Amino acid sequence: MVDVVCIASWNADLVSRVARPMARGETVLARSFDISPGGKGSNAAVACARQGARTAVVARIGRDDFGRMGLDLWAREGIVTTHVEQVEGERSGVAQILVFDDGDNSIAVAPGAGVGLGAAQVQAAQATIAGARIVIASNEVPQAATLAAFRIARAAGVATLLNPAPAAALPDELLGLTDLLTPNETELRSLADLPPDAPLEQGAQRLLACGVGAVLATLGADGCRLWRPGAAALSIPGWRMDAVADTIGAGDTFNGALAAALARGLPLEQAMQRANAAAALSVTGQGAIGGMPTAAQVDALLARQG
Repeated sequence: MVDVVCIASWNADLVSRVARPMARGETVLARSFDISPGGKGSNAAVACARQGARTAVVARIGRDDFGRMGLDLWAREGIVTTHVEQVEGERSGVAQILVFDDGDNSIAVAPGAGVGLGAAQVQAAQATIAGARIVIASNEVPQAATLAAFRIARAAGVATLLNPAPAAALPDELLGLTDLLTPNETELRSLADLPPDAPLEQGAQRLLACGVGAVLATLGADGCRLWRPGAAALSIPGWRMDAVADTIGAGDTFNGALAAALARGLPLEQAMQRANAAAALSVTGQGAIGGMPTAAQVDALLARQG
């Protein structure tokens, strides 16, 4: 049995470090280049596992060097890969990432074999999903796979967490099957069709009216804010870290640590605090998983807060 099932995207991250964003048609020299593990679903699964949750991934990858990189990573992290499909003749996903001097980044994702992840593969993992405590997904996997997983979860009384990144329209059924939706500010505005100057509260209430159980917006260094039906908004402040390497994977770390805490049975407010701390620690290391903390490291940071 596992605690968390990730309906997972997998990418090899191709990371170049440059001084600043480039203008259209501009060529600049990068200071460095690296290839590292990535994909929102895989990243969140690693974050879950490092927080002590028994974690499984449902994924589709190419039978290529980048696919083997994913399998090796998941084996090292103790993640269950029974429901990972390797496909001949298809490339694994890649993400081309530019990291700027201020730690921010731009990302272009080519999902590769992950585009073929569908309901049939999810149905094959039905027993694993139904036996978990929480199922998580993002918009990097096809909606058909997420819908199938969330239907199984809802029927079995398993909690669902959807990170709607990258921003995309979500069908009403999927919103209604989502217990916890975790957009950032941009994604929240996009999902709720808000103008740039409208308050986030307005967007959260629109999504709650569509059947979402709760909306938890991530606000970067400002922490996160939770909206639930019939309750006042709850804000948890963020952390200011002195040494920021880059912000790649911070949101995925937040979601993975959040899922792991909820799978342990922690109240949502405590889970939010742990997720905030984990995301803050993640930006002190390079790449999507370089700074992802263990449960002990999160405990230590929270202890320093008092």
